[in-house]
Amino acid sequence: MGEIRDIFNDSSKKLAILIDPDKIRNSEDIATLTDKINFLNPTFIFVGGSTVDEADFDRCIVEIKQRTQIPVIIFPGSYQQISEKADGILFLSLISGRNPDYLIGHQVRSAHLLKKMAICSVPTGYIVIDGGKNSSVAYVSQTTPIPSDQNSIAVKTAIAGEMLGMSTIFLDAGSGAKHVVPESMISAVKGEIDIPLIVGGGIRSIEEVERAFKAGADIVVIGNKIEEDNDFLLDLKGVRTNSTHS
Repeated sequence: MGEIRDIFNDSSKKLAILIDPDKIRNSEDIATLTDKINFLNPTFIFVGGSTVDEADFDRCIVEIKQRTQIPVIIFPGSYQQISEKADGILFLSLISGRNPDYLIGHQVRSAHLLKKMAICSVPTGYIVIDGGKNSSVAYVSQTTPIPSDQNSIAVKTAIAGEMLGMSTIFLDAGSGAKHVVPESMISAVKGEIDIPLIVGGGIRSIEEVERAFKAGADIVVIGNKIEEDNDFLLDLKGVRTNSTHS
């Protein structure tokens, strides 16, 4: 478990590929996708979604783990999305919202079982940013994203998360976002915290990945673009970062 934490905390820039089990219908699709992810060799594979059921979630984790040595990290949408087959979990608290169920409720429901599992838990302050579209996480959690031009609110929320003991902060514009998290917001948040910063939502080009890294992101997450065109994984091999997992 310590190895996963060490990877999160080292100074290299990292890519994470997000797989939503709801969007993968069969084993053949998982095999094709995993082969291309292995070619890219990102630091992490994140697995999760807002509406995926427990059986599909566990099946997806098992099949991915059979095909890769890349660490598989759960990016949970609910307390049911846990699996002892994964290498780690982002233990999320939706600190940008005011819904107690996503701030602490789901965490209480899953904590006892997670503690028994031999997977690494990474306490994560999850901050949803308006990406120009009503994202599934905003809808399901019934929370309002932080406006993309309100850097001060994002910064203060991130600082609060760090002071509450979070190990990392995640700025997310949401699944299928029309607009990525602004570079000015990434820079502002990174300049005020001393823990790793994850950025995701709406990233669809090499240029957007590199701009996020340059602005201060430690980990960039790519999801929807892969669902639209998994050959993008091959293009990502040339991204300017030392993010690959050895």
